Amino acid sequence: MSSNVGLSTPRGSGTSGYVQRNLSHLRPRDSPSTDRDRERDAIAPHKARQPDAAILAHDRARAVEVQVFELREGLEDEGIPDDEIEAHTSALRTKLLQEMDEGAQNPASGKGLKVHQVHERAAAKAVESERLRRALGIRADYEEGAHWREGEERLRGGVKEEGRREVR
Repeated sequence: MSSNVGLSTPRGSGTSGYVQRNLSHLRPRDSPSTDRDRERDAIAPHKARQPDAAILAHDRARAVEVQVFELREGLEDEGIPDDEIEAHTSALRTKLLQEMDEGAQNPASGKGLKVHQVHERAAAKAVESERLRRALGIRADYEEGAHWREGEERLRGGVKEEGRREVR
């Protein structure tokens, strides 16, 4: 027996006295929140991370180069001379870059995006949230939960006033 676990002696128990840990016991994943956690949440509300514009531009430029490379491979397989291949690929590249610039002004809805496209999804979500905010008539400077804080402050102020009146 070790560290006060199990039977004091296996005699008469019909077992060897070997103690195993319970593998089917599920421990809670999250620890209960503390006052410090509540204070932190009250001080700094959650802000959604903004998409990184450099990563978005890089992904769009990479998609353009993939299409250009596919065209280059196809033309090389057909046996077209290098100077004509360069002319075709540069024309396609300029066309796709112009479309990319127009597409950057009007981001997609985010429905066809993959899970790993985090920044694209964040950009689509920001556009969607802004459109919803305008549709519902919510001010741009609106802070979530501010009306609750204002009510609590009024109540605290009222309690302080009552305390001052009683002291006098």
